[in-house]
Amino acid sequence: MKMLNLFIVSDSIGETGELVAKAAISQFRPGLQHTKFKRFTHIDSLDHIKEITELAKEQGAIILYTLVQTKMRQALIEYCKLYNLESVDLIGPVINLFEKELDEKPFEEPGLVRKLDEDYFKKIEAIEFAVKYDDGRDPRGLLQADIVLIGVSRTSKTPLSQYLANKRFKVANVPLVPEVDPPEQLFQVDPAKCVGLVITPEKLNSIRKERLKAIGLNDDASYAKIERINEEIVHFEKIAKKIGCIVIDVTNRAVEETANVVINHIQQK
Repeated sequence: MKMLNLFIVSDSIGETGELVAKAAISQFRPGLQHTKFKRFTHIDSLDHIKEITELAKEQGAIILYTLVQTKMRQALIEYCKLYNLESVDLIGPVINLFEKELDEKPFEEPGLVRKLDEDYFKKIEAIEFAVKYDDGRDPRGLLQADIVLIGVSRTSKTPLSQYLANKRFKVANVPLVPEVDPPEQLFQVDPAKCVGLVITPEKLNSIRKERLKAIGLNDDASYAKIERINEEIVHFEKIAKKIGCIVIDVTNRAVEETANVVINHIQQK
């Protein structure tokens, strides 16, 4: 069986070119033992292009390339013509088509798709973190978090955690109630990473009453009474003062507004 020698040339890591090559060769051979792959990655100069094509000429290689910069693609095409080499441009025709259809100029910046993938996975990781360490479920997450939210019940800790997670922040939150001591890890967190959420007793009273009605309970339960709410807020203020963290009044703020305040605080610190 004839040996196939493939040069994969890329201005990034060459993963796309190799995957395409393997997908194509699999239509001819069940295995890859008679196919030689050599990646040339992060190619960013015309000298590199010249050296690679000279080597391909010596070794009788076919060149498959994913180069996003027009000048690099054109140089490779010229050298392949000069040395009578077989080559395939795997991304250039697609970029040219999209440029025509969109009537926009491409960025021509190598590795953008990889950056997008990394950004996506960071977001997923942050969302999973927020779910895992929501509502004080596992105090060990407090020391791993980028942001720790504290507050009494119904101060939007969970939706705020999820919103911040979509911004790629790892967030844990802890509900504070007078009858339960906060986890010891909370007092080990850097105060600059900790954010307290507070709300007026009247607003919280209204929110809690609606919550009780929504789950089919009587709205005059202790949970929704002003006296109880005031007790919880005093306890919250005591803990926030002990930690030394910033406190944000979320009474008339949407989650997005609160998130912007939190992010600005974290970035400044």
